[in-house]
Amino acid sequence: MECTGPTTVVFDKTLTEYDFGPGHPMSPVRVDLTMRLADELGVLDGVRLVGADVATPDQIATIHDRALIEAVTTAGTTPGWVDLSRGLGTEDDPVFRDMHVASAHVVGASIEAFRQVWSGESLHAVNIAGGLHHAMRDRASGFCIYNDVAVGIQQLLDGGAERVAYVDVDVHHGDGVEKIFYDDPRVLTISLHETGQMLFPGTGFPGDTGGPGAEGSAVNVALPPGTGDAGWLRAFHAVVPPLLREFGPEVLVTQHGCDSHMDDPLAHLMLSVDGQRAAYLALHDLAHEVAGGRWVATGGGGYAVVEVVPRAWTHLLAIASGNPLDQAVMTPPDWRDYVATQLGRTAPHRMTDGRNPAYRDWSGGYDPETWLDRAIHATRAEVFPLHGLDPMP
Repeated sequence: MECTGPTTVVFDKTLTEYDFGPGHPMSPVRVDLTMRLADELGVLDGVRLVGADVATPDQIATIHDRALIEAVTTAGTTPGWVDLSRGLGTEDDPVFRDMHVASAHVVGASIEAFRQVWSGESLHAVNIAGGLHHAMRDRASGFCIYNDVAVGIQQLLDGGAERVAYVDVDVHHGDGVEKIFYDDPRVLTISLHETGQMLFPGTGFPGDTGGPGAEGSAVNVALPPGTGDAGWLRAFHAVVPPLLREFGPEVLVTQHGCDSHMDDPLAHLMLSVDGQRAAYLALHDLAHEVAGGRWVATGGGGYAVVEVVPRAWTHLLAIASGNPLDQAVMTPPDWRDYVATQLGRTAPHRMTDGRNPAYRDWSGGYDPETWLDRAIHATRAEVFPLHGLDPMP
């Protein structure tokens, strides 16, 4: 694989303060365990590790309403205060102390990652604490208070970028990023997710293709529940590479929610860590092919916080560094001991699930009798003609 420039990982331990409390699925321990695993495997030896400032209200306001920022600030400093109209105090987004500071820090980390790449200081930059793709302009949603990815993309546009591509591989539709840029032809958003017929947020269908003047700028692949490595990668390669090649982005932005894994408790896809790793490799290579290697990667969802997230995101960090890990490598004993001591749980022993993520290429034809192939074809039929591409195999 090609890597012709430095990679930056934006992280400091205070980013784990984005914490909805005990019992919430989105535990910040997943970020801590990822960084510990990556460090012990030597992955961080090949990157520049930098911190980030807390984003200012003005920076957040490039995307979000001032009223939301004020509500989040008040919620985090006033015990018992909620604002359900802004999505604050719900089961998904409970209020926690200093939530504005913690949320704005995640935004600040993504701002730094985007700055690193757009300035040319780094070729690749990663913020695994980021990827909070559900937050809307005026409200929090789906474990996401502020939309750090959207703020980063807006920063690129304000800095002169004319074409930015965003690919979201989280099991949930990347609805916030899509909606924020739905009418902007400069931003191509592609989301591969479990169909909204079965899963939150209930959106992201093939006919959702962008607003007036931006037709074809939104792309949605709504996958059937039960889709595994072979089907997911078949869908990815049938849709993502042709569109990125045609669009020609200056920067590729990716969101890597790993809740598509078979062990994730909140969804119904059946990918393995090996299939997710194959997707990360493909996105890295596409960044080099279509965007001169300029790649900003973020985390996202992922709720098997011991079994899946640390392994998946450590593979992501290794790929971003230009030194992918062998799938068969063992997890370090010290890391497993830390998991046992701190969490009372048994950590995986290997960085693989033992799967071969092979897939059948779309060019060989499709089977309209299968839900998966109908879903892929529906997306291609809706979007490809808008880009001058043939939707047929």
